Amino acid sequence: MASIKHIFSELHYEMTRKVAEGGMGVVYEAQQLGAGNFRKVVAVKLIREEYSAVEEFQKNFIGEARLVADLIHTNIVQTYHLGQVGGQYFMVMEFVRGVNLEQFLDRHRHLDRPIPIDLAAFIVSRVARGLTYAHTKCDRDGRHLNIVHRDIGPKNIMIAYEGDVKLTDFGIAKALDLMYNEEGKVIAGKDEYLSPEQASYAVTDSRADLFGLGIVLTELLLGRNIFRSADRVQSRRNILMMPIPRFASLRPEIDARLEAIIQRALQRDRDKRYQTAFELLTDLELYLYSDRYGPTNEKLGVYLKDLYGVRDPVVPSPSRALA
Repeated sequence: MASIKHIFSELHYEMTRKVAEGGMGVVYEAQQLGAGNFRKVVAVKLIREEYSAVEEFQKNFIGEARLVADLIHTNIVQTYHLGQVGGQYFMVMEFVRGVNLEQFLDRHRHLDRPIPIDLAAFIVSRVARGLTYAHTKCDRDGRHLNIVHRDIGPKNIMIAYEGDVKLTDFGIAKALDLMYNEEGKVIAGKDEYLSPEQASYAVTDSRADLFGLGIVLTELLLGRNIFRSADRVQSRRNILMMPIPRFASLRPEIDARLEAIIQRALQRDRDKRYQTAFELLTDLELYLYSDRYGPTNEKLGVYLKDLYGVRDPVVPSPSRALA
């Protein structure tokens, strides 16, 4: 850590603490320093030297940075800078002070406490809002980028203590001119959150993200992923063939309107699924707000702080650990 601190101090970053670590790299909380005692809290995603030297990995990492550089939206973690120092690539990102959705789920399991249905739907609606922006993004020449995240899952969804919900980690995203993981030969994404297209090695489009988001919604509602198996192949098989249950039979508070939203999101035939993230967002917001005062960022923030039992919590992480 001492050498890392010294290297980044020359770049005007003061490394504060390590918040996540994986096989490919480390994420630090840092202070970006400027003139007049300027300080800004950021996250620095540092790739290990051995991976920074691999050409294919360089392409993916640089591709991610190029892709997200212009994704500026309240429901997407922003990227500020891509750099290289001492043979290692790093990315400077927005620091989200809060927890990821996997931590949020684990906390509820530990407390044996169900996640309120309206908050589950609200969280997913905010992710759908971010995906609506990403899926419709065009480049500076007006060309549609055709972005598909391909890795929708709890580790890649952050909740800030203020209640903001943010999608992160576009590391394996598919987009115009930024396609390094060749579909048809590899599976991109986590087995238990794949769309049927991904699980069957088919070419994907933005509708693949909506199936994954439907899985996230059901996991928030049930406290478990119904497709997950200890065997990765079986998880993919479940995605492709397991009968989709009536979720109201698993949690009676799920009403007919929310049931219909879930069932449409989990249509294996993508032509019968939601066709856009905006359609899913609209249905979720109609469910949440058409006949009552629904949840807000502020309500979610209050709930999150209460969940962790502290007024000013410090819990990692700004990004998922690099695996």
